[in-house]
Amino acid sequence: MAAAMTLSWNLQGHRGQQRDVRVELVRALSVVCLLFGSSSPSFCGLIVVVFLAPDLQLPHPAYVPMAQKLEGSLLKTYKQDDDPNKMFLAYKVCMTSEGRPWVSSVVRKTRLQIAQDPSLNYEYTPVMGMKSFIQASLNLLFGKNSQVIVENRAGGVQTVGDSGAFQLGAQFLKTWCQNSQIVYIVSSQKEPHGLIFQDMGFTVYEHTFWDSAHLCLDPNMLLDVVEHAPHGCVFVIGSIGNCRLTSSQWTQLMTLMKSKEIFPFFDIPYQGLSTGDLEEDAIFLHYFVSQGFEFFCSQSLSKNFGIYDEGVGTLVVVALNNQLLLRVLSQLTNFARALWLNPPTTGARIITSVLCNPAMQGEWRQSLEGVVENIMMTKEKVKEKLRLLGTPGSWDHITEQKGSHSYLGLNSQQVEYLISKKHIYIPKNGRINFTCINSYNIDYITASINEAVCFTKDSEK
Repeated sequence: MAAAMTLSWNLQGHRGQQRDVRVELVRALSVVCLLFGSSSPSFCGLIVVVFLAPDLQLPHPAYVPMAQKLEGSLLKTYKQDDDPNKMFLAYKVCMTSEGRPWVSSVVRKTRLQIAQDPSLNYEYTPVMGMKSFIQASLNLLFGKNSQVIVENRAGGVQTVGDSGAFQLGAQFLKTWCQNSQIVYIVSSQKEPHGLIFQDMGFTVYEHTFWDSAHLCLDPNMLLDVVEHAPHGCVFVIGSIGNCRLTSSQWTQLMTLMKSKEIFPFFDIPYQGLSTGDLEEDAIFLHYFVSQGFEFFCSQSLSKNFGIYDEGVGTLVVVALNNQLLLRVLSQLTNFARALWLNPPTTGARIITSVLCNPAMQGEWRQSLEGVVENIMMTKEKVKEKLRLLGTPGSWDHITEQKGSHSYLGLNSQQVEYLISKKHIYIPKNGRINFTCINSYNIDYITASINEAVCFTKDSEK
């Protein structure tokens, strides 16, 4: 009954006026309680609905459609496969050589220290989040002595989950930028962010800059999307570090965005796990700061620390000055209060402890470098094994891509062959997680790729 009372239904008044059902329910509830005594709220509420509006149709659970399963059909099919050799190469998290989710060693030690610290206060955190965590996150993203930090025009709100920053940012843009209701999402894969903007009423267009014909990430495809984007739209850009823009292309990109008053919304889901260099992975933000852009940035810190179940991050705000920054942050805090009220602290405490301790941060940086080195080594091995097998085509594109998730360069027919014949599950676009490949399965995987490529080549003749 409580849920019914929050909905904005209206009832027809005796004189034809429209009356808010919440007001009528409260009034009638008082009458019923006086007549029948202190009955339970749910019982009185039921009487009120029948008494006031016998024809009122409440939504029945049977009428609510099933939501689309976010897990995806690929993982579901994999789980239902009984083949002992089945493999799933599309996990979101970094995997170890033993096939388990990677966790930085410094995180394990820090987690134990926090659990054993008797001085910690487990009171609710402020709505905006832990100040020390937000400041440490900003320093990691821009550098402690960066222009935007020194001028005090960068701030943030602690968010929940990998998509919390987009949920919060989209709510702000929907409310305060009503002329910008078109969103372009440009990334190397289909992102879940589109669903968030779409559910809030934005018109969403998703684009990729992977050129499947030439097996590369093409900066010109990115520039072409910006050139044709409408004036004043929101532009979500993810994985742009993998798209190697020249200095002139960077200039062209920012000139186009500024002339069209396009609002950038960046996505940095795993800083440090692309090149192994934390500063290098976020350097493109400095270009936009130097050109006077205001922007949002979703900064997820779950993957690069290996605390995937914590889902901790920041919605970073860069404004033209401190006064504007404070205004935006105050509105974002209001939205955060409605969305999750108080963000959890465990993940934020772990990350803050590591980033604020030079020795621990150094150890963490080394662990990131080790992960990236293993990824590149795996890619080199895959490319070399395909060469030794005589697999048709060039496979240089595998090692030219950065990060754990990269394209194999297979077409849809070859992907379907791997799934149906070899029980190797990869997305339709052929973008896999290379940390899922290890010494135990690399021979089977490369032999299967070779078989798939050769089979499709033969079938084309």
